[in-house]
Amino acid sequence: MRKGYQTAQACVVVAGRATAQPRSLPDEVPVALVYNGTTQAVMMATPRDLEDFGRGFTRTEGWGAPDSVEVVPHGQGLEVRMWLPEAMAEKLAARRRAMAGPVGCGLCGIDSLDQALRPVSPVTADVSLTSAQVVAAMEALRAGQALHDRTRAVHGAGFYTASRGLCALREDVGRHNALDKLIGAVPDCATGAVVLTSRVSVEMVQKAAAAGCGIILAVSAPTTLAVATAEAAQVTLVALARDDRFEIFTHPHRIQLSEATDVA
Repeated sequence: MRKGYQTAQACVVVAGRATAQPRSLPDEVPVALVYNGTTQAVMMATPRDLEDFGRGFTRTEGWGAPDSVEVVPHGQGLEVRMWLPEAMAEKLAARRRAMAGPVGCGLCGIDSLDQALRPVSPVTADVSLTSAQVVAAMEALRAGQALHDRTRAVHGAGFYTASRGLCALREDVGRHNALDKLIGAVPDCATGAVVLTSRVSVEMVQKAAAAGCGIILAVSAPTTLAVATAEAAQVTLVALARDDRFEIFTHPHRIQLSEATDVA
């Protein structure tokens, strides 16, 4: 069985002082669900228990039980190849879903593994924040979530700059939707940081990088693929930011620490 996680090095900052510590991060890979030789959907998923994933997806879509399930490595992702009885073929063709699954997947419209891992141009944003501003950004995001306070059921995405503080905030039941709304509201994302209430998966990094944002701040952890994508895109990824503590995973030069550090 695949572990479903890997160990990464993080720069852990507490009260402005940094130390290097290992961190276990979940794996995230594109997984194509293939029925009778045709890709039906592509999901970003943790690469373990994929046979169960295929069977469960098939059942919840109302297609019964597949005759067989096989997990096959394919390019940069995995295929879950399943065969259904011929009686389901017409129904499957009528409902072919050229999308990446339900709300939360962040890959709607994607029906191939190559599309799921599209390249991102390097970000050149000349922007930086102090450790105190990282803490202030997270506090401001939480304080500004009016819809969350009323419903307790939405994610938030904010935009923070060193000079203006939290200057934009958007909320939505989908974390990807919240980020898209924010990017649509901010003319120049290169001038500050995107601040998220959610975990950081690869498509969140792809969206922020496509908007030219050089810093991502998030309350929850990133996936291994998100870290690799942020590294390649030259995006500073800060996660697990709570109270006066946060962890820097990529390109730490954009975060100015207030104390001497134990990081080489």
